[in-house]
Amino acid sequence: MRKITEDAKGDARRVCRYLCFAMPSRTPASSPGAKDTQRLAQIGLVVNALLTVLKLVAGILGNAYALVADAIESGTDMFGSLVVWSGLRIASRDPDDRYPFGYGRAEPIAAATVGAIMLGAAIAIAIAAVREIRIPHHAPAPFTLAVLAVVIVVKEVLAKRVLKASVESGSVVVHADAWHHRADAITSGAAFIGISIALIGGPGWEPADDWAALVAACIICINGGLLLRTAARDLMDRAPASPLLDAVSEAARGTSGVLAIEKLKIRKSGTQHYVDLHVQADPMLSLQDAHVLSGRVKSAIRARVPSAVGVLIHMEPFEPEPKR
Repeated sequence: MRKITEDAKGDARRVCRYLCFAMPSRTPASSPGAKDTQRLAQIGLVVNALLTVLKLVAGILGNAYALVADAIESGTDMFGSLVVWSGLRIASRDPDDRYPFGYGRAEPIAAATVGAIMLGAAIAIAIAAVREIRIPHHAPAPFTLAVLAVVIVVKEVLAKRVLKASVESGSVVVHADAWHHRADAITSGAAFIGISIALIGGPGWEPADDWAALVAACIICINGGLLLRTAARDLMDRAPASPLLDAVSEAARGTSGVLAIEKLKIRKSGTQHYVDLHVQADPMLSLQDAHVLSGRVKSAIRARVPSAVGVLIHMEPFEPEPKR
């Protein structure tokens, strides 16, 4: 009876050691990087609000429809930054019983919303630009060029900073926000060129301002479509790029006791990844040894790919290919 009790205790200790070694520690979604991206979204929200007011007032007083159209685009930027911030806040929540895989999908949903907002703004600007082209009007005021120059510099600096953060975090919604800022810089550049042509060309060249707004609308439409496509890919669990697949594959193959791997699947949720992998090992391994080996494979993958917060290993007997 004592021997049975001691064996049970020994099994319990082994299981405890295995759990401490093999079970991946959950990486909190609310990491310092997530806080930095949320702060950038807040900064973008404030900047867009200020630029929207500045461009709208200057466009109305300066008779520059390209600048008014640019103000409308900045207004969508402002709403887009609010969507991005909300998406990042939701995605930063830790998994719970209701959402065991976490809230990472809030990021591509927010990115898709931003893309849809950009498409809507592009259509509205294009319709208004065509209407203005058909109606004779005065040339824009020269001071509108100074306003646009300031806007271009501010938005490009903000775009570069947010784009860098998106590369570091791997967040699709932060990437969307970066291109939203850059689209604003591009549309402001188009407005600058159009107003310059209208001022230099003199009488008869006034519609150049409106043509610039139309070009800006096309640029916004293209960027919005690209953002929607990227977000849709994440929502539909498209396979990640080859380097990530190769890293997981190499980590698994490099684990002692692994004879082959197959059926590697990875899906993305926000900035995190979930791995599903079939591992082949010696058919004579005991269930306990196979269990321990799967734990070592999990640890190897997580050490190689820190974003892999969930790793599911299916153990299978190794079956060599028949010789021809």
